[in-house]
Amino acid sequence: MRPDRRPSSGDIDLPALLAQGAAELGLSLDEATLRKLLDYLGLLRKWNSVYNLTSVRDPAQMLVQHLLDSLAIIPALQKRVDLDRATIADVGSGAGLPGLVIAILHPATQVLSIEPVGKKTAFQRQVCAELALTNVEVVTARAETLGRTVDLVLCRAFASLVDFVDVAAGLTGPDTLLAAMKGQRREIDDELEALPADCTAGIEPIHVPFLDAERHLVLIRRGPTAARPA
Repeated sequence: MRPDRRPSSGDIDLPALLAQGAAELGLSLDEATLRKLLDYLGLLRKWNSVYNLTSVRDPAQMLVQHLLDSLAIIPALQKRVDLDRATIADVGSGAGLPGLVIAILHPATQVLSIEPVGKKTAFQRQVCAELALTNVEVVTARAETLGRTVDLVLCRAFASLVDFVDVAAGLTGPDTLLAAMKGQRREIDDELEALPADCTAGIEPIHVPFLDAERHLVLIRRGPTAARPA
């Protein structure tokens, strides 16, 4: 399938598309996990018709731009964090991306999903109830009001890296990795220049199957002894 074809649900087998995309990312997902991811997508489509959780409406494009986009960062994270033991905070999690996706794949990890908009956290709680995601805590709050140290702080489509580092301060300890999902590289370089002096950062290109757009993962550590992310 061509990545720029913009397939519609009428001509795409969604389970096959998800399985193929996961395989391209090197992720070995069993049938139960694939089913949960598709069930999450089904709930997102259902709630989106009323609550406008995402501007993407076509199911196939939702699968690519939301599910596969979230799955695409997992190989990079696995090289740096033990996702089966980690505590993870997803800041400004919206409809639960990527936090709920990671929680589905790694049921032993603990995910703190932080989102200030009540209708979005209501959706996330419904997802957790229907999919039996007991490893997720959904909090209706702004991240800067919380004070917990976690192993990994994530954000997707956050305003800027400076803002992300600032609001994540209460979640950040000496060993915490901050990971920001970003688009074009040229936009990232300007943001890196504005980071506080105690931040060290690395950039990893991310390939999202069937998506013809640049994606990068910016990895940041804070502190005077912070090692540059590999």
